[in-house]
Amino acid sequence: MAKLGVNVGRSGLMRPNETMRLIFSAVIGVMLGYLFGISFPTVSITKLHFPSSIISYIEDKNSGITTQTLLNHAWSSANTHKRNSTSDPNEIPKIHVSTNPKGAEMLPPGIVASESDFYLRRLWGEPTEDLTMRQKYLVTFTVGYGQKANIDRAVKKFSENFTILLFHYDGRASEWDDLEWSKRTIHVSVRKQTKWWYAKRFLHPDIVAPYDYIFIWDEDLGVEHFNAEEYIKLVRKHGLEISQPGLQPDRGLTWQMTKRRGDREVHKVTEERPGWCSDPHLPPCAAFVEIMATVFSRDAWRCVWYLIQNDLVHGWGLDFALRKCVEPAHEKIGVVDAQWIVHQVVPSLGNQGRAENGKAPWEGVRERCRKEWSMFQTRLADAEKQYYIEKGIVPPNSTA
Repeated sequence: MAKLGVNVGRSGLMRPNETMRLIFSAVIGVMLGYLFGISFPTVSITKLHFPSSIISYIEDKNSGITTQTLLNHAWSSANTHKRNSTSDPNEIPKIHVSTNPKGAEMLPPGIVASESDFYLRRLWGEPTEDLTMRQKYLVTFTVGYGQKANIDRAVKKFSENFTILLFHYDGRASEWDDLEWSKRTIHVSVRKQTKWWYAKRFLHPDIVAPYDYIFIWDEDLGVEHFNAEEYIKLVRKHGLEISQPGLQPDRGLTWQMTKRRGDREVHKVTEERPGWCSDPHLPPCAAFVEIMATVFSRDAWRCVWYLIQNDLVHGWGLDFALRKCVEPAHEKIGVVDAQWIVHQVVPSLGNQGRAENGKAPWEGVRERCRKEWSMFQTRLADAEKQYYIEKGIVPPNSTA
């Protein structure tokens, strides 16, 4: 029994060569573990960039991609992440292009799409085959349903070269669907807003950039004597950047400048009542059109859009300031007499106001218009004065 006990005791002891072997194995294991650890990339699952095949798997669970395939892709993505995070002198630098539009500096210039359009696109087929033609001009009308028949007549004066955009201030956009052209028209509907409210929000220069000319028109215009294509020809011929058709002399006329003349194609100057024009090259004797039926070139509109105030929605006073956007204004702003219209003076938008303090709805609207004109003049004068002061120049008395 004693011999058996000795043998058991000796079996629990290690020989020296076994101890060394154990220590050596432990050291090797630690070293291998360390090397393995530093070579294995730190992976955040939120940073794994899965290829399109995996995205397809998410969309189609019958794609047959196995778990091993997912892991293989994850491992490949992790290795790519590790390579990109090293300080390798051959590392591809991050993109930063200061000349890109604000907010797009991290994109390569070749992918930046800074402009858009109103062209209608299909939901199927090749994108490059969507458009059988690209309209060269844009015409917008701010409309209510009560003027539907008049707008129908007006739209038919514009050829297929025009994109038609209707701004609906009464919320009844769907009630125009019976008109054939309405199906190809862009409809924007927001209740009780003006055309300049719409223009500031939906006609950004980068949105309307494909169009050579932009027509921004009221709804109460008679167009029996108007042809849009002929109008464009005359605008080009006479170098007009901002223009309007002449107005029938006996209706809806406020200014002599916009009165149609029967003896010429275009006029750019006029004579007003005594004392109204401090300079024959300044409004309302020149460099002036009204805002009811204005037509802008692409370049002029880019400037005018910035001139439009976000909160002064009626646009009163804007017509006197349009000259700020073209040079020389008395040569590039004019009235096209050969293509003329009738202002029907329908107070439809005025009736969208609210009766208060015994005043009719239109009276409150007209009062707001006058206030906006005064506010706009003050803002423009103050802005110009501040500019001259910052440049160390004595401000002129007024350039507004």
